[in-house]
Amino acid sequence: MYFRMDYKNPIYAISGPTASGKTALGVRLAKEIGGEVINFDSVQIYQGIEIATAKPSEAEKQGVPHHLIGYVDPNTNYTAADWAADAGVKIAEIESRGAVPILVGGTGFYLRTLRQPLFESPKTDPELRERLKLIAVNKGVPHLHHLLKRLDVDAASKLFENDAPRIMRALEVIFQTGELFSQQQPNRADPPEFASRIRLFVLDPPRDILYEKINRRTAEHFANGLVEEVKQLRAGGVNERGNALGAHAYRRACEYLRAEITLESAIERSKQDVRNYAKRQLTWFRREPDAIWFDGFGTDEQTFAELIKKLY
Repeated sequence: MYFRMDYKNPIYAISGPTASGKTALGVRLAKEIGGEVINFDSVQIYQGIEIATAKPSEAEKQGVPHHLIGYVDPNTNYTAADWAADAGVKIAEIESRGAVPILVGGTGFYLRTLRQPLFESPKTDPELRERLKLIAVNKGVPHLHHLLKRLDVDAASKLFENDAPRIMRALEVIFQTGELFSQQQPNRADPPEFASRIRLFVLDPPRDILYEKINRRTAEHFANGLVEEVKQLRAGGVNERGNALGAHAYRRACEYLRAEITLESAIERSKQDVRNYAKRQLTWFRREPDAIWFDGFGTDEQTFAELIKKLY
């Protein structure tokens, strides 16, 4: 059942916690309505970061075009604003072909930045960023959050205490400009034309089953060579303190390779990290007032049937 889009038609976004079946649902929807997928997962964007990212295989894509996957050098300081700019270009390209853009991913900040552009801010200072990362490693991300709270209580109140990238960015802006981050945020650019056309669907499967799936999938990542992949990435010059290797299981694999923890501990801590991340994802999307929720996995027939009903 294919139909040609025009510029009044909606753009669809499918999100939810990790391991909830977003990819499967996005592909099925794309095949149903003649769509193409745009990734908004902040780890899947990196080249060479494969095993623990859940990047869709060619078989899983089922011939559906996918965009913004595996295209960023892992040592690049790639921001949400960079992704939003790239996604805007892809949306225009897809609609010019008469296809439907379908945004699929779990990085809520990327999607929000696409719909509500960030304010103009200074470029990241690599030296300052490294100093903040070192503090996070030695004293923990909550210590940085406490520092931000002392400097800008309004900015801190809007961020989770473990949201390292956004906390560090807020501190960078304060230190680089001498102005409060919260006072600069209202100076945003106007939303793009297509922002009001994005319809957001969020998966919220049963928590106990989701956690079992997360635990199983995390163990499989290690069994399938995650540590060896990290060894090769480090040997190839990828910064283990950077964003690419700072994600969940990759961070724990780096700790294991530095002999800071055992392999068993790396696996168990990774499971806990990913479960906590899933909780934060759900909390984030509950703040999106226009989200339409489904209480199943993206692979469930009932979920797909309910989604189709919501399209028309």
